[in-house]
Parts: sequence; structure tokens; C-alpha cells
Amino acid sequence: MQQTSVSPVFVGRGSEITELTDALRRAGSGSPQTVLIGGEAGVGKTRLLEEFLARAGSGGGVATTIGGCLEVGAEGLPYAPLVTALRRLHRGLGSELEVAAAGMEGHLARLLPDFGEADGEPNDEYGRARLFEHTARLFERLGADRTLVLAVEDLHWSDRSTRELFAYLVRTLHRARVLLVATYRTDDLHRRHPLRPFLAELERLRTVQRMELERFGPGEVAAQLAGILGTADPDRQLVDRIHRRSEGNPFFVEELATAFQDGCSAGLTDSLRDILLVRVEALDEETQRVLRIAAEGGSYVEHALLAAVLDDEEELIESLRTAVGANILRPDTDGDGYRFRHALVREAVSDDLLPGERHRINRRFATALEQQPHLVGSDVRPARLANYWYHAHDPARALPSALDAARAARRRNAFAEQLRMLERALELWDDVSEDLLTHTLRPYDWAESYPPCSCDVEPHDQDCERLQLVDVLAEAVVAARRSGDRERGLSLAKRALKLVDESRDPARAAWFRMNRARMLGHLNRAGNHDEAAHARRLVEHLPPSAVQAEVFALSAGIAVLHDPTEEDAALAERAVAIARQVGAHSVEQHARMTLGMLRNDLDHDPDRGIAELSAAIAATRGLGVPDVLLRGINNLASLLQSLGRAEEAVALAREGLEAAGGNGLLRNSGTILTGNLAEALLDLGRIEEAAAALAASERHDPPGSHAEFLDRLRGDVALLRDDLPTAVGMLAQARASRHNCQFQHSVPISRLALVTAARAGRPAEARAELLAVLDQHLPAGNESSLYPLLALGAGVEADHRGLPAMEPGRPEVLAKIAAAAAALTPTVPVHHGWARMVEAELARAEGADTPAHWAAAAEVLRPTGLPYPLALALLRAGEAEVLAGDREAGAERLREARELARERGDSRLLAEIAALAERAGLALSARPGRAAAPAEPVPAGDSFGLTPRERDVLRLLARGRTNRQIAEELYISPKTASVHVSNILGKLAVAGRVEAAALAHRLRLFPDDLAPAGR
Repeated sequence: MQQTSVSPVFVGRGSEITELTDALRRAGSGSPQTVLIGGEAGVGKTRLLEEFLARAGSGGGVATTIGGCLEVGAEGLPYAPLVTALRRLHRGLGSELEVAAAGMEGHLARLLPDFGEADGEPNDEYGRARLFEHTARLFERLGADRTLVLAVEDLHWSDRSTRELFAYLVRTLHRARVLLVATYRTDDLHRRHPLRPFLAELERLRTVQRMELERFGPGEVAAQLAGILGTADPDRQLVDRIHRRSEGNPFFVEELATAFQDGCSAGLTDSLRDILLVRVEALDEETQRVLRIAAEGGSYVEHALLAAVLDDEEELIESLRTAVGANILRPDTDGDGYRFRHALVREAVSDDLLPGERHRINRRFATALEQQPHLVGSDVRPARLANYWYHAHDPARALPSALDAARAARRRNAFAEQLRMLERALELWDDVSEDLLTHTLRPYDWAESYPPCSCDVEPHDQDCERLQLVDVLAEAVVAARRSGDRERGLSLAKRALKLVDESRDPARAAWFRMNRARMLGHLNRAGNHDEAAHARRLVEHLPPSAVQAEVFALSAGIAVLHDPTEEDAALAERAVAIARQVGAHSVEQHARMTLGMLRNDLDHDPDRGIAELSAAIAATRGLGVPDVLLRGINNLASLLQSLGRAEEAVALAREGLEAAGGNGLLRNSGTILTGNLAEALLDLGRIEEAAAALAASERHDPPGSHAEFLDRLRGDVALLRDDLPTAVGMLAQARASRHNCQFQHSVPISRLALVTAARAGRPAEARAELLAVLDQHLPAGNESSLYPLLALGAGVEADHRGLPAMEPGRPEVLAKIAAAAAALTPTVPVHHGWARMVEAELARAEGADTPAHWAAAAEVLRPTGLPYPLALALLRAGEAEVLAGDREAGAERLREARELARERGDSRLLAEIAALAERAGLALSARPGRAAAPAEPVPAGDSFGLTPRERDVLRLLARGRTNRQIAEELYISPKTASVHVSNILGKLAVAGRVEAAALAHRLRLFPDDLAPAGR
């Protein structure tokens, strides 16, 4: 098949491919299937079919062929797609097709002349029936030795004969291994289209499936653009713009991407515009005029508004009926108006207008709406009016209306739309007269702690009494921050600082620097400390104000994420007091949230921290400041998860995501809330729910700050599924995006790196990851992330005890782990449990662990209700019990560990439990209360199927011997030693010599070599 798609990667459509593959499987078992694929033009039907046919044909035992209906007319070329499909089959199968057609050539020649001369039978009413029957028999014969896939494209252009033959095949192929697939355009099916009843009739049949392709979401558009543009991370603004304009239609995405590559990012390519305008230009002139006016009305235009702009309503209705019948406009189901079938069609019609024509039409819309405001809903009226005046090129009317629209958008928490209107006001500012700026624009009702002008000059500056450019910039900064467009917020704040004199107006300068610090922090960019410190210097000696309180709270909040001290807690308390004094209620609760986190970290008093945070959240609920509320919910969810209270964390994170979605703040807070939700779900062992949350975020939330958090969690999910390559990929992605990653995120990323290196058989690399963390300053309040890292790092050392390559430096590493653990302060059961795990792993690394070590950890962890690390503690306890000679106790520990590992979906841990049980000859399937069948321990290596000679080789390999040294000690040739090593790697299912040696040490296959102390 000829590839027709621009995009080099196949994006999305996973469920559709699965449905087609399932249908192919059913057809292969002798139950013929039919799949009808509908969708609008450009939605990807052909690309889906190409991908499916390529996959189906690559597996062997399947023959595929395809034919397409032609646009020349419904009665132009009968059987055209079947002729093309048979001809392609003939080229692919050659003589096999001729053998299948034996005895029917004369009949089939009427369909495909390649079969020779048509027979001399009369062309009567039975001739078509005979042709249909012989065609069906041909496909049955071809499907005797293989599964046959026959695809027909563009069924909406099919002739009647093709439809009837296709329907005959669907109905009569009862036992043939045949899959029939057909595509059609849904947007071409007008009310009287002959395909409508045809599809309805076929859909009644049991073997017929009908699927309709949806447009792409933002995540799929981003993936498509990444493939087209050849970049792993396309510009987020470009993705948003192209998704908005294309509305997710893959063909339009490709065309717009091509336009972008050609430097035509602002408009449409000529080829795309021509495609979009074909149907419009086929209509009568009056209908085209109505469409041109409707295109300027907006993506949705009310009938009453159109009637007010046009003169003749009767003629308007007739033109609208024509446009709807041509599938260019469609009546809106939610109101009394119309939408263009696709946004790009409207854009193409609008672009085709002359400049003066466009200005005149927009002025007519604006005038009609000002005279009759009831023509549109009150919720959309400000934005619609602002757009009409803007496109009418009337700055004096456009600037005030843009500010009004921005206010309305903010009241609805539509912060991205608010920012767009404020940026329009900034664009128009210099085009408006001073008289208008002084007397017409009303002051803005500021939503944040932005201070009034505090300049103190003589005579009094009259400019301070009117709305200034810096005021609009301030509100735009807030809108950019809330909408998640922090890069834009940074540039707006930088522009504002050039207009503010710090000596005359220090409070305003501090306000802008504070917002820059906040956005730099969210972006994990350097400079937030400097900006916050600068802001603090500016307000330190000013009278109490909301700005001063917020600057102090911000400085304390930055310290929470790094290395807090009592001085930072005192600063947070000062911020609370000042905010309460000046009545800045949202700032007060913001500072209380910071204080709650500091009290947890510095006082090691979780109850006090939780109480402070909970009280601040409760007080914030009625203030109407959703971003502050979400900050509190997010912080409390994170704190609860770190304290082992995962169920509460899940509920809070879900509440936060719902609130963020309802308040237009998903781009602002969605990533971190999703991460907290997924992490708590993983703690509870709900791996599929966590994976679904991460996938949903990838689909509809653009990547931004804290992207490394979600990538690390995707790596954790992959490790639980024992998918090491995916985990390694997610680790690389997390490290590529983390920049100045906060300690609370960098440590779990290092933990993921440590585990992936250990599982890949690179213990030295795992040790290096651990030391990279331990060699830096460890700030207070990070027990939940440091304890697991220390335990797993000590576990790597224990697993590779006795491995020659790891012996140098082991004592120093173990000492560093012990010292780091001693410096931590456990406050809740999950911390104490991890602390016991660190102690036990350190003992195991010295060969001195006992069942009591692991029992102590398990006893503390069991009440938490968390399946991990309890399952790991029980695995180690079971191993220790077996080595101590208590096989029954060991089996009981392993049974409990197995159930917890299953609950958590931990495939790797399940495999380790099963391997230990097999080596020890333990029957884990025995029910409680029933004695297990006696079983003898399996000798070292037998459970892996190793021969005695291979066990000898593995023993030496575990001691670090080379192939030549092994050969010398065993009196074999180096080549024979190499063969034995290769066999061992295969039987152990490991990637290399180091991993094989590590496995032998970890599983104690040769306990005599380890010389354990005290055992």
C-alpha cells in the first residue's frame, strides 16, 4: 500500500487497533467478520487501515488486499474497489488466485478481465446473482489456507453494485476465514445519501461491528506533532494552537504542521484553504454571502443575531437550509444557532474576506449586540463584543471591551481567556488616546494583593488616579500564573519592572519580584531565591501590608522545599500575623499552610502540621481563591502520603483535581495533584488506577512544571510490571526535564535509578546513585523519601556481598548509610518500619541478619495497611527463617508476602518469592491449617536447571573469575568455559556476568563462599 500520511509515527487508536485485531482473530477461527469504520474527512481512517493491514500482513498466515471507491460518481464505475482489490490479490498470490478461481473464470471475468473472456451466459436478472455467488466462493477458497482481509475505502462514494456485492459477501460468508473492512465519511452522509440505509441494514447483523473514529485529544496531537517535526517535546504553545485550530483532526494537524515548517504559522496553506473552500464555492452566491457573515460571527452564532445583522430573514433561512444541507453548517443542539462543521472551514471562509469587508461585518455584529444585548447569553456577551470591536479595527471601543471581557473571564475562573483579553488590551494600549485612558477606563478590581500606587512625589502625580499600563500588566501576570503559562508570566513581570521605580514604589516592585520568584520556582528554574530575597529587602521596613505578608510567606515557603530552619518558621508566623492585621485573608491562609509544613518538618510533629494545614484549607474554602485552596489541598495530600496515610491522600488529591478542573487550574496544579494521587495509589497497591491517572494526565494535561514527577512515577509503574526498558526510558525522561529539581522529587528519581541499575546487573552504578545523594547535604523533613533509598541501597550491598568488584569501599558505603539513617527522625509507623528495614538490610550486608531483624520491621509495618515495604520485609523474613532451619515459619512468611505482592501488582517481587520457595522446596499453595506436603530443599542451582559442571562454573564466576581463570581451575578450555557461561546466562535469564554473579550472591546459591558471621 502506498503510504499517504505525512506523520512518520502512528498515533493513538489503540482501542481501534485492538478491535480490528480481535475481529481478525475471530475471522481466523472460521467466523467471518465485518468492521465498518466511519469518521469525518481527515480523521485518520486511511492511516488506521494502513497500520492494521501492515500488522495483519506481517504475522504470516494472512493475506490482505484493498480497493477504493472513486469520486467520479455513484454510478460511474461499478465494482471499482473489488476490481482493484482482486487485481492486487492476483499480483500478491499469483497462481494461488488462479487455482482458487478454477472453473469460475468465465463468471469472474465480468468482475476482473484478468481472468480471461467472460462466459456467454445471458445478461439477465440471474447473471448478477451468479457473479455474486462465484465471487463469494472465490473468497471462501482463498480463505481455506489463510485468513483473508478485504478492505474497501470510501464507501460513501460507492456505486450501488459495489454496495450490493459487499452486502452479499457479508451475509453469505458463514464459515470462511474472511475479514471485511470498509471505511466511509460520516460528514458526507446527507439525509438522503444511499449509504445511510445500507449501513443501518448491515449493522443489524451479528458479525458486523461499526466504529466511528473520534478526533485527537491534546496528548495525541502533541505526539503527532513530535513525529512530524522530529522533536521529542514540541513547543507547548504550538501544540495548543494547532490543537485548537485543527480541533484534533489529524489531517488538519498535518497541514498546519506543514504550514508551520514552511513559516506560515499564522494562517493556512493555500492547498488546505482550497480543500476547505471547495464545498463553499459550489453554493449559490447568496448562501456564500451568509456564510461569510456567519464566519465572522464566531464559532457559534445565534440565529437571532444573524437575523439582526442581515436584512431579509426569509432569504437568510433559505440560505441556512442550503448550507446545512451541504454539511457546511450544522444546527447547534444546545441552542438556537449554528456552527461550522469544522473550525478550519470557518477560518478559511473568514480568511477569504477582503480587509474592509471583514471590518464592516464585525462592526455590524458589534453594533447589533450593543443595541440588543439579549441576542446572546450574558456569559459570552463581553468576550463576543470584545472580539467584534477588535476585528472591526476600532481601538477606542476594543480596549474597554477587552478589559470588560477579561473581568468576566476572571469571574468565571477562565484564566487562560482572561490572559488572552488582557494581552489584547496591552496590544491596543498605545493606539488609544490619552483622553480615553484618563476618563473612560475604570480602575480594575484587583484579585490579588497588588498594592495601590505608593509613589510620594510633589506635586501629586495625577497619573496615579487612572488605570495605568503597569496595572494591566499586574493582572496579566496573575492570569498567566493561574492559567499555567508561567513563561509568559515571567516576561510580563519583567516588562512591568521596567516601568516601576523601586525607590518611589517599592511595594509594587516587590509584588512583581515575588510573582517572578513564585513562577521560577514552579518551573524549577534558578533565580527564585534571588527574586524572593530582593522582594524581601524591598518590603522589610515598610508598614504592614498584604504584599509584605505575602513576600514573607513566599520566602518561608521556598525554604520548605530546601532546608528550612526555625528562622523560616518565625518568618511564616510573622506573615500570618501581618496578614491578619491588614485583613489579607487569602494571604493569611497561604502563610498558615506554609507554617503547617514547617511545623511538621522542624518539630517532627505531624499532628500539629496536619491540623494547621487542615484549618487553613477549611478557612480558604469560602474565600473564592481557588489557587490558594488547591495549594493547601496539594500540600496536605502530599504530607499525608509521606506519613503513610495513603487513603486520605487519595481522597484529597481527587478532590483537588476536581476543583482544579472546575476552576480552570488544571494546567496550573493538575500535574502535581496527579502525581500525588498516583503515588498514594501505588502505596496502596492500586497500580492500575495509578497507571490510569498518569495516562489521563498525559492525554489532556500539557506537560509543564513537575513533569519529572509523573515520569518518575511511570518508571515506578514499569518496575512493578517488571518492564525494565520502559522504566529506564522514564528515568531518562525524568532526568532530562528535572532541571533544578526539588529534593522531594530528586531523591525518588535517584531511588528509581538505583533500582533500575541493580536490576540491570550494574551494582556499581546503583552504589554511585546512592552516594550521589548521601554526599550532599540532607535537609530536614525528608524521612519518607530518604528511608526507602537507604534501605534499597543497603539491599544492593547485601545482594552483592562477596562479589569481588563490589568489595572495595563496601565498609565506607555501609557506614554512610548508617550515619544518614541515624540523622533521620521517624515520627509515624511507616517511618519506623523503614528504619527497621535499613537496620535489617545493613545486617544482611554483613551476613549478620536474623529472623528477628525482619520480624521487627514487619511488626511495625503491618498496622500501616500498606503492602510495601511489608511484602519485602516478609520475603526477607521468610528467607532468614529458612536459612535458620524453620521451614514452616519461612513458608508462612512467604505466603503472606506473596499475597501482598499480588495486591500491589509487583511482578518482580512475586518472581523472587516463587524462586525462593522453589529453591527451598516450600509448597506455598497449602491452605492455612493444613500441613504442606513434605518437600526437600532443592540443591543450589537445581531450580534453574544447571548441570553440576555449570554450577561449578557459576561458583567461580560469582567469585569474579574470568573465562580463562575458570578454564584453568576446572581444567577445561577457555572456549568450553565460554560456552558454559553462555548457557548459565540463558538459564538464569540474566543479561550478563555481573548480573549472574549478583543473582548467585543474592539467592545464596553458594552460602559456603559467603562465610556468614554469627550464622
